[in-house]
Amino acid sequence: MVKYTDLINSLSAEVPFVGPETQERSLGFEFNTRLGANESVFGPSEKAIQAMQKVAATDVWKYGDPENLELRDAIAKKMNASRHNIVIGEGIDALLGYLVRLTVESGVKVITSLGAYPTFNYHVKGFGGELIFVPYQNDREDLESLVDSATKHGAKLIYFANPDNPMGTINSSEKIEKIIKRIPEDCILCLDEAYVDFLSDQFIPKIDIENPQVLRFRTFSKAYGLAGARIGFAFGAREIIKNFDKIRNHFGVNKIAQTGALVALRDEIHLREVKERVKLAKGQIEKIAIDNDLSTIKSFTNFVAVDCGKGGQYATKILQNLIKRRVFVRMPSVEPLNRCIRVTVGEVKDLAYFADQLPVVLKETL
Repeated sequence: MVKYTDLINSLSAEVPFVGPETQERSLGFEFNTRLGANESVFGPSEKAIQAMQKVAATDVWKYGDPENLELRDAIAKKMNASRHNIVIGEGIDALLGYLVRLTVESGVKVITSLGAYPTFNYHVKGFGGELIFVPYQNDREDLESLVDSATKHGAKLIYFANPDNPMGTINSSEKIEKIIKRIPEDCILCLDEAYVDFLSDQFIPKIDIENPQVLRFRTFSKAYGLAGARIGFAFGAREIIKNFDKIRNHFGVNKIAQTGALVALRDEIHLREVKERVKLAKGQIEKIAIDNDLSTIKSFTNFVAVDCGKGGQYATKILQNLIKRRVFVRMPSVEPLNRCIRVTVGEVKDLAYFADQLPVVLKETL
């Protein structure tokens, strides 16, 4: 019989998210509208699609470039940085796992917000780290308290998303720039910016890329519409980035994903169009909520947290009844955030179906 490590034996077999496909198999039907995973239903750039199709037809027999050189150079040019400040990975999820592997071992303390992105927690537990949670304040991650907690506990990592998931809120760029000066020595702020492409420049903090205490993460899954390709990047001080080469999966990013991301990055017209469509769709979700006597949290992402107004049990029943009516949505996992359901932007037909089903569900949930 195989003997696993004590750490592996101590872990549960749970995964951070139950995918919609898993739910469909369990329920015995397909969802009519998919508004729960914060994907971009508007899809990638047509130019990116054509480029990926060409690679799939002619070059997919080749491994992807293990150095991701062309894509790193394109990102570096856009950011006025060096390729040596950038590492490409199989989405932010994989890059978070690499960072945790670089910094966390049994007993190492890590700070995050209670109710924040669970995949990060999954990685920390998988390497034996000790998670310390800080509550949200007014539906926002409390960066000041996160840093205070890291100082108090001697933590190696702080996880902080801006914009936030699951609430869609932000901390101001000025506040972030001020507070990072207080990060304790031998601690890295893991700044998850998965939704940063939906922000205007004034909301994006200006941080010295060579600051060894901040590592930023971005993705092609959201605004660029490439969630299924699994590709993202981290950027920061060279001394941090070079260590990723010691442990990363050098052939983990496939050639189709590399090509799609490179072309998508250059298609700024498509990105602007997506951002405008997201803005309009968020307005539709807000109107649907108001029409049903519900409120929303101001969102800086491609989803809207709809406040159901009566606490977590009530919101859970609404979620369950929406799912029964083939509407895939999600909700935060802890109080008081779980008074909300989280609705991703969709096409007009997707939101029309949601608008039809929500009042029926609310009557059922009384």
